[in-house]
Parts: sequence; C-alpha cells; structure tokens
Amino acid sequence: MDQAKRVVVCGGGVIGVCTAYFLAEKGAAVTLVEKCEVACGASGKAGGFLALDWCDGGALEELARASFDLHRSLSEELDGPRAYGYRGLTTLSLTVTESESSGSSSGTSLLPSWVTGSVGSPEIIGTPETTAQVQPQLFSRTLIEKGVEKHGVKVEIAKLERLEVEEGCVGWVVLEGGRVLEADAVVLALGPWSSKLPLLSSLFRVYSIKAHSIVLEPREPNSITPHALFLSYYASNSKRGAALDPEVYPRPTGEVYICGMSKEEEVPDDPSGIRGNPVSIAMLKRVAKTLSNHLGEGEARVKAEQACFLPCTDDGVPVIGEVPGVKGCYVATGHSCWGILNGPATGAALAQLIIHGHSTIVDLKRFSPARFLQPTKA
Repeated sequence: MDQAKRVVVCGGGVIGVCTAYFLAEKGAAVTLVEKCEVACGASGKAGGFLALDWCDGGALEELARASFDLHRSLSEELDGPRAYGYRGLTTLSLTVTESESSGSSSGTSLLPSWVTGSVGSPEIIGTPETTAQVQPQLFSRTLIEKGVEKHGVKVEIAKLERLEVEEGCVGWVVLEGGRVLEADAVVLALGPWSSKLPLLSSLFRVYSIKAHSIVLEPREPNSITPHALFLSYYASNSKRGAALDPEVYPRPTGEVYICGMSKEEEVPDDPSGIRGNPVSIAMLKRVAKTLSNHLGEGEARVKAEQACFLPCTDDGVPVIGEVPGVKGCYVATGHSCWGILNGPATGAALAQLIIHGHSTIVDLKRFSPARFLQPTKA
C-alpha cells in the first residue's frame, strides 16, 4: 500500500482486539475505539477455555481449529505463555451431587486430588493437546499492548455515536461529543451491544445471555492441578432429574474460576454497571464448596463475583464480514460462549478480507451478514 489503510475498530473485547492486532500487523493504520476499557465486558470475565475439536461437524469447525492453533502460536510470539496464562489442560466431565458426606464415589484414578466432594461418572473429554486455556483479560490486554508497541495501534476510550455513510460507502466514525475519525474501513465488533446499533439491528438480531462467575483464591493454590471440569451438578433442593452445568477452570495464577447460571436478558447500555444476581452467585459458591474442601468458605477467598453478557445469533453462527450495502463497513459479533477461542482466527480472517479482499485462513462465506437478507421474489 502506498498509504496505510485507515481502519477504525469499534469494540475493545477480544474480537475487536484480535482484529486490530492483525490489521496493524498487515500495515493498516488502526484506531481501536472502546467505551470503557479493553476487555471490560465478557472478554474480561469469561473462563478462557479453548478446544481444538469441540466444534467439529458444525459451522464453526474450520474457525475453531484455526483459532486454537493461532492461540498456541501467539502465546509463543508474545513473550511466552506466562504473559497471559496460556497452557494445555486435561478436561473432565463429572457428576456432582450435594451431600453431607464427602468422598469420590467412582473413578478415583481419573480425578484430581483436590476434588473431594460426592462425585461420579468422571470421563476425560480433553487432553493438553486438544484443550487449553488463557486468562482472557490478560490475553486481550497483552495483545492490544503489543499492537500499540509493535504496530502503532491507537486506542481511544470514547463512546461510538454513529457512522456516517455516503453513497453506500462508510465515510467516518463520529464519537460522543462530535469528534470525528476518518476511515477507509470500519469494523463493528460490539458483542451484545450490536443490538444497539440500527445499522446492524435492522439486518439481523443479536440477543444476549447473562452468565455469572466467581473467582476464588485458594489458601493452598499449589494443590490445585490444571484440570478443567464440566459438571452435571445436582443440588439437594433441585427437581428430580434437573441438573445445573457449571464449569470450573483453575488458572496458573493460582485462582479458580467457576461459571454458570446463565439466562437470556437484555444487555444494559453501560457495561461498567453490570452486576451479578445474588442468588446465582450464591449457587456458584455452593458448587465450589460441594466440589472441593479447598474451595469452600475459610479455605478460599472470593476475589470476584461478576456477570457478563454473551452475544448470540438466531442461527447460532457468528456474523463476520462486510455489511451488505455499506462498502468498507465490516461486522464481527455473535460468537456466544466461544468468543475467546475464536477471537484470533476471526481477527486474522477479517484483516485478510479488509486488506486483500478475501480470507485464506478461514472461508468466511458461511459467516457473512448477507445470509440474513430475504431472497428477492421473482
């Protein structure tokens, strides 16, 4: 390029950050616009679980496999895996039942020693070669810091007011207060807040799932081995046959992340004001106490009680590509619970599409927002 292509990326979550990084790596002049701070929403409060092949057989297979590999190569490139807690994991599914007595009921040889509750049916569902993790807030912030440091990405903390479109082409981005950013291309990576932008909401629906989580600091963190756990959890007061499905992720920083208790809910205007439901948070604490003596009250400090919103589409497939009828305007949203996993390949593919006109790392046709257009009747 004789002159660097000016690209404004709106949204400082993992999708926006990855897109900004790979665009800048390709020589674009990138400005990232974020209302609060980088990774202030789901990208800072998610579990950070990564899986190579869990999306096989569906629309996300190619995206997930490419992204899993990119996570590994990025961890080696960005000052090593310790920068943001990348590591492989053994992943288990198991059944947990609330009971006054403790002690594993079956499959003891598969269970990590720190699981002390009434547990059954353990099964290995991932190995360190096929499942891994990052600390998502650290990952997002490390990536944007490297983008600033190595490639000159600019970060603007400001609210997106609107896009100006002239003759079917994106012209510039208007921030709150009237400040204008000129752009050759704009990327809308707004997560669940995509529903607040008429340009997108008039084309497709993005609804939000509110997910709760807690972060614990065990008194003896070295006793917690790197095992991710997917639970079928039976509470003592639950209806017969009804199980909760919390997830547990120990982190190399010594913390243990536990999430679950999700339901569809309208996303608020201000991401900094999101609070968890006390009943949901209390349930996650019960899960921790029941699962392990190391995670109960008195043995682990509660570092965070939180909630976030996951962006979902009606067909369960992310929306990635150029917005129909608006040349130079691109969207990336709707990644649901797989946003952290699929961030790198989404960003790399969009960067290729914007700079070169097509993506080679992932075929983006199935993700195109044009799929929501109604076919013209003859």
